[in-house]
Amino acid sequence: MIIDQARQVLEAEAEAIRSLIPRINGEFTQAVNMILACKGRVIVTGMGKSGLIGKKIAATLASTGTPAFFLHPAEGVHGDLGMVTSEDIVLAISNSGETNEIISILPSIKRIGARIIAMTGRPASTLGKNSDLVLDVAVEKEACPLGLAPTASTTATLAMGDALAVALLSERKFTPEDFALFHPGGSLGRKLLLTVENVMHSGDDNPVVTPDKTVKEALFVITAKGLGATSVVDADGRLLGIITDGDIRRGLEKGHDFLDKPVTALMTRTPRTITKDKLAAQALNMMEKNKPRPITVLPVVDEQYRAIGMIHLTDLLRQGVV
Repeated sequence: MIIDQARQVLEAEAEAIRSLIPRINGEFTQAVNMILACKGRVIVTGMGKSGLIGKKIAATLASTGTPAFFLHPAEGVHGDLGMVTSEDIVLAISNSGETNEIISILPSIKRIGARIIAMTGRPASTLGKNSDLVLDVAVEKEACPLGLAPTASTTATLAMGDALAVALLSERKFTPEDFALFHPGGSLGRKLLLTVENVMHSGDDNPVVTPDKTVKEALFVITAKGLGATSVVDADGRLLGIITDGDIRRGLEKGHDFLDKPVTALMTRTPRTITKDKLAAQALNMMEKNKPRPITVLPVVDEQYRAIGMIHLTDLLRQGVV
């Protein structure tokens, strides 16, 4: 019984969404073009469950390149309509089209001069008749067996809002980099915004030795800086090579004499490098894809090939770059 009921709910809501497909027509295109031409913001409003759906639609619009925010209609009649300007578009959501709080703010919105797009299940309702454009989100029945709780209707409204947001995203040529700019705290933001400069060790934290130093002295620097490697640089700071703790461990297998040799005898002369302006995700990719085996550190060089920093694999993983 439980499984059957749950499946019926999903079938009802899936059918509600499928029924919207024929309604993606000229009016939908007009709504997209109206919002694209809007010089202000999209102000989404709705009461109750429609309001909760409206908040999500406003958030989706805002995060995909369409400036938007949610206005509670009950707060609107007590002063918050001051947020609305003549340059804005109000996206009003009401399944019945007769929600008192929504109807009560329509005269003021019209007087302000903002245009209205209705998202309703009854295009001939008061809201529909007083809007510049109507997006029909009517459903045949609610998924609720009592026919009372908004279920299929709110799902259909949310889906129509997503369709609107994605159509606008496409028309605006919104890129992953744009999306990341609005999501700096998410994993995508870290991938597309975090640069090598943001995570590299520089200044006193950048391990470097000159070619006159011995392997033993390089080992002290590696230990002190804690990055498992040190760059070898000339008098002008230009990168000559790199020595890692792995190089030293492999050398110890043959004895201790090499510790007194100059670093130039042990260093890798053509190490992989990266510049500070590159994405941190690119540094991670270079480390993981290095042949014949992955590496854990990359010297960071400038235009003159000076070793200005070092980046370690753990720095990238700590920042959530994956």
